[in-house]
Amino acid sequence: MRIRTGIALIFLAAFAFVAAEDGDSSESVIEQLVVETLVKPETCTVTSEMGDTLQIHYTGRLMDGKVIDTSLSREPLVVELGKRSVITGLEQALVGLCEGQKIKATIPAHLAYGKRGYPPTIPGDSTLEFEVEVISLSQQTPWQKIVNDILPLLCLALVPTLLGLVGLYLYNKARAQPQGKKKSKDKKSKKK
Repeated sequence: MRIRTGIALIFLAAFAFVAAEDGDSSESVIEQLVVETLVKPETCTVTSEMGDTLQIHYTGRLMDGKVIDTSLSREPLVVELGKRSVITGLEQALVGLCEGQKIKATIPAHLAYGKRGYPPTIPGDSTLEFEVEVISLSQQTPWQKIVNDILPLLCLALVPTLLGLVGLYLYNKARAQPQGKKKSKDKKSKKK
């Protein structure tokens, strides 16, 4: 396996730094997702797509190097792309990867935890850096594709139809009741 290191891959966005104007501070703020390939397998026939399931090991850090979370001491994290089980920036960085590939993703605050952060571990407006290794990649089966893509659309179409049918039933039932009451009142008055 030939390993290529130090190759920068910019995924879904251009490499962008904007100088922050905070007094004398010359701190830089990342505005877009930056993905750098650290290790890529020599052969890569299948890449990850939305709907695929990945098992990954990761280490998340703040830009000052402080580790905020890691899976290295646990089982690999299972991520189904498109299910939003991880932060948006990390999910975007995981698209287009091969099994065995290692990346470093620099994720801006708006694609991570935003202005609120995740107290007390992650302050607000924090850019995060994740080193990720793809342990395994399982492509979505045709059945999963149907369940994930077509079934929700079908349900969206069925809900208004069912509501319309319930409304029609209730409307017809309400119209039929007054006629029934009049007939029974007329019968009672005739008997007297």
